[in-house]
Amino acid sequence: MIELLYFAWVRERIGRDGERLALPDGVGTAAQLLDWLERRGPHYAAALAERDRLRIAVNQAFAPLDAPVKPGDEVAIFPPVTGG
Repeated sequence: MIELLYFAWVRERIGRDGERLALPDGVGTAAQLLDWLERRGPHYAAALAERDRLRIAVNQAFAPLDAPVKPGDEVAIFPPVTGG
């Protein structure tokens, strides 16, 4: 299983703040995970359509899209955070 967390407008578009899912065969990177999630339905596709505006964290550390993901990982998907 993989723990997915969604934040800000990603959460709003998907309609939930997270979920636990079995990691499908052939999904071994964050990019492959996003590809698979997009195919889960229109809400996911809308939330993940602008990849250049998304950030990923794997096990609470920022990660590039080619970062490996495996069962037991926590993956957070969110827009960039700005502050002042």
